[in-house]
Amino acid sequence: MSSASLVSSLGAADAGSDPVALLMLRKTLNLQAQSVAQLVQPAVAAASAPSNPPHLGNNVDIKV
Repeated sequence: MSSASLVSSLGAADAGSDPVALLMLRKTLNLQAQSVAQLVQPAVAAASAPSNPPHLGNNVDIKV
């Protein structure tokens, strides 16, 4: 069951009428949050690591 169909089924019923649906929604959202965190983690690590050699970009000549 996809999260979109789960959310639409919750919208059709009262918010407190089906605790199983709410539990499934929470579980789905937690799994999606974990998946996104796993996808973002390598991007953050790559952004913090320098991509140029250490001798490049240290001195910049600016003529005004």
